[in-house]
This record gives sequence, structure tokens and C-alpha cells, in this order.
Amino acid sequence: MELSFRLLDRGFKVTFLNTDYNHERVVSAMKGKGSNQIRMASIPDGFGPEESRSDLGRLTESIAAVMPKPLENLIMEEKNKFTCFIADTNMPWAFAIAKKMAIRTAAFFPSAAGLLALFFNIPKLIENGIIDENGGDVSTESRGESSELLAPSWNCFHDELARKAVFQTCFKTAEEFAEEIVICNSFEELEKPIFELYSPRIKPIGPLLATLRSEAASICSFWSQERACITWLDNQLPKSVIYVAFGSFTVINHKQFHELALGLELTGRPFLWVVRPGFTEGTVDEDAYPLNFKERVLGRGHMCLSSLGLILETNSLTRITSVTFGRLVLGLVPDENGVIRREQIIAKVEELLGDEDIKSRSLALKGMAHKSVKEGGSSFENLNSFVDAMRGD
Repeated sequence: MELSFRLLDRGFKVTFLNTDYNHERVVSAMKGKGSNQIRMASIPDGFGPEESRSDLGRLTESIAAVMPKPLENLIMEEKNKFTCFIADTNMPWAFAIAKKMAIRTAAFFPSAAGLLALFFNIPKLIENGIIDENGGDVSTESRGESSELLAPSWNCFHDELARKAVFQTCFKTAEEFAEEIVICNSFEELEKPIFELYSPRIKPIGPLLATLRSEAASICSFWSQERACITWLDNQLPKSVIYVAFGSFTVINHKQFHELALGLELTGRPFLWVVRPGFTEGTVDEDAYPLNFKERVLGRGHMCLSSLGLILETNSLTRITSVTFGRLVLGLVPDENGVIRREQIIAKVEELLGDEDIKSRSLALKGMAHKSVKEGGSSFENLNSFVDAMRGD
């Protein structure tokens, strides 16, 4: 959605296509607050209205099987309205449809360029015996190595169907965009070696910051804005709050949820924790917390439904001291039962927040990020050249 607003600023008329399910959530959250500049449209994803979208394996397969025909029909009905077609790289099947209708196409990768580079190298990883044809790790013993097994992004899912479905999407991304230019939500200084290696195939145009717009809090979220969350955050000291989030698809078991909650409690620090519906396995969300946890952290800890970047106003962001996204960032190691204990969580939080080098480098990167999207910055200029290409200039 942020890319849509950047295109609006540069003279494009934008139709934003979503699944019916996500469309309803976005429109509901935007009601009375959003912008009429972007035309919202939707097509079915193959799931019923009440079916859970947390089963990523089934959802990925359903999207690939069901959505192509409605997309083709939509483009056919309004072909003369569309001069170009931009889609997420996670929808590789969509590009073949647009190309068949002679519409200029482009791919957008919303994550780090390093991850996209990994996808591009999937064929080589298979050829070199590092992963198998289904994305599984090949034992290091068979290669005479003692290092830990490779843990690519598709292997973070416990469900085998989800792992295979996500891997196949990544593989198809590598095939579909092997010779295409892909714009991504990163900036040159953050991943310079990647951009130098893959220039000009991967072009950074980010970070696409919602907080630069006055409408940011309401226009891009699946959830209505949580005023209580903002009020609570505005009452905290600057740079004092730990922010904890695990993305849109992560599901953890009840025991791990308890350890995380108790670890945050025992830090003694203010924290803002995104606990979306369905975050824990096999429990009703309100029953997932440790006994009397909410009462003990009342006033110091705040749980909310929505991602920080989508719900918070710019002034509120100054209260945040740290963003943690789980064990890859913090270097946490699970015990023999696969659970990360509260003692580790406390120790790693203190290690992270007490490291002045991390703080100074983070501030430096923040400055580079803001500079890149301003007029004359690398991402600003890349986006302009991309827009010219989409116009056919």
C-alpha cells in the first residue's frame, strides 16, 4: 500500500487488488478515515469467510489454484484502464497473466534484499547439495562439515505442508524473476554488498515509511487503530519501551508463550507486545497468558493486536527503545524441549539494550534510511527511474 501512495504522488492512478478476505478487513479499518485516491478491488482466495488463514500451506496452494482465473477476468474486463501491473514476488503466477495480455509488468519484494538473493540462489543450493528439491536441509555430515544446518526462511514453519508450499513459491520466484528487475523495500546503505552483486536486477526504493504520511495510522492496517495503545505509549519515557512482534504467521505453543510473557515481566522494563489473534496453539487468546500476568504488569506492559508501524503516530515512536523479532535477532537457543526459557530472554534483552555500539549503529542507519527516501536520496532516485520505466519514458 505504501508503494501505491508513492505512485500516486508521481501521477499514477492506482487500483489496489487484494483477496476478498483482506479487502474486507482493510476497508473496515479504513472506514471514515482513509483516502479515496486509491481504488480498492478484490478477488477470492478459495477459502470461505470463516476459514482460518493461519494454515499457510493450504492458503498458499489455494491462492495459486483459485486466484489466476478471477485475476485474468478482471484484467480482461478493464484492460484499457491498465498500463502497468506491479505485484508481490510471492505471486509469481500473476505475472504470466499480465504478460500474456501485453501489460508492462514489475515485481515488488517487500522484505530484505538478502532474502531475495537467497531465493535467486535456490537452484545453486540444490545443485551443490546444500538443500534438497523440497527445500530441506541436507545433513552436513554427508558433506564432511561440522557447522550447523542451514536454516532458510521456509524452514521456520513447523507444518510440513506450509514448508513445502512456501519453498515452492520461493523457487518459482527465483525462476520467474531470474532476468527481471525487482524493486525492494530496502535501502542501499543497509545491504550494499547485495545491491552491488545483483545490480541492476535488484533496486532498493525503501524504506517505504508509513509514518511520513498523516494518513499512515489508518490507511494500511488490517486492524482499527488502538487509541489505548497510543495513549499508553505516549505516557512512557522516550526510548524506554521494549517492542515485541513476531510477524503475521508465527504461531507458538502454550509453554513458549508463557516463557516469553514471564521473561518480559521479569525484565522490569516497560514493553509493548503485539499478540495478534491466533498467536498461540490450541488456546483461546485470553486464556493463553500466565495466571494473573496481566494484573502484575498492569501499567508497565501493554498488549495490542496490531503491528507498530501500522497503528502508531510519529510522536509515539520516540518512546521505543528496541524492536525484537525473535531468536534470529537475539541469538536465543531453545532447550532440549525446543523452548526458549525466560532466563535467556531476560539476559538477551539486557545484552541488547546495554550495547552502546548497537545503539549508535542503529541511529546511524536510521539517519541513512531517512536520507535515502528524501529528494536526491538513492531510494528516491531509484523510484523515479522505475516510474519512468513503467511509463515507457
